[in-house]
Amino acid sequence: MRTGLSVPAACLAALALPLAAVPAAAAAADPPPPDRIVIDVNTVNGSGCRAGTTAVAAASDNTAFTVTYSDYLAQAGGGSNPTDFRKNCQINLNVHVPQGFTYAIAGADYRGFAHLEDGASGMEKANYYHQGMAQTTPVSHTIRGGYSDNWQFSDRTDVSELVFKPCGEDRNFNINTELRVYRGTSDAARTSFMAFDSTDGSVKTTYHFAWKKCPG
Repeated sequence: MRTGLSVPAACLAALALPLAAVPAAAAAADPPPPDRIVIDVNTVNGSGCRAGTTAVAAASDNTAFTVTYSDYLAQAGGGSNPTDFRKNCQINLNVHVPQGFTYAIAGADYRGFAHLEDGASGMEKANYYHQGMAQTTPVSHTIRGGYSDNWQFSDRTDVSELVFKPCGEDRNFNINTELRVYRGTSDAARTSFMAFDSTDGSVKTTYHFAWKKCPG
């Protein structure tokens, strides 16, 4: 339950950028497949993504997909419960790719809103990987209070380090995210929070595809 400062709708709406406006990640040489990809959500688990609060959608041009959360918020101070300082989410996806193509994730853009009192801090951490393959190294970003505004972090992978799903193999794709808020030296009576939260559907996490044609 959200306490303290509410997230202004205008601030969330300001983050509603079309996928085409997001800076392109490091891309593979091959263009996206012409046939539409389909993404099925197998499982969603975690304190930040209760049932019915997460949605996944592929871009119409096959360049990216988005994840939207509607109740993903970590907080500390005020009337927060001791466990509220950390929220996480694990999503397992089945990405149906047109025959003759495979993909890697070239980058991700994470967005949200934070209100952090002086002395408090918030952290966003994420990684992703193909099932049965090595996980990417978790990347974390920290915001220090006082802060009360939208936030955005962009992670990019060098072309030489892209991890493509093996051609012809069925491997699900896993996404792990986490938010933490530390009260630090801030006033214990005041609430600090950090959110992926998107009650109006305008704030999305975007994962950018890199495509490669399979041999033969």
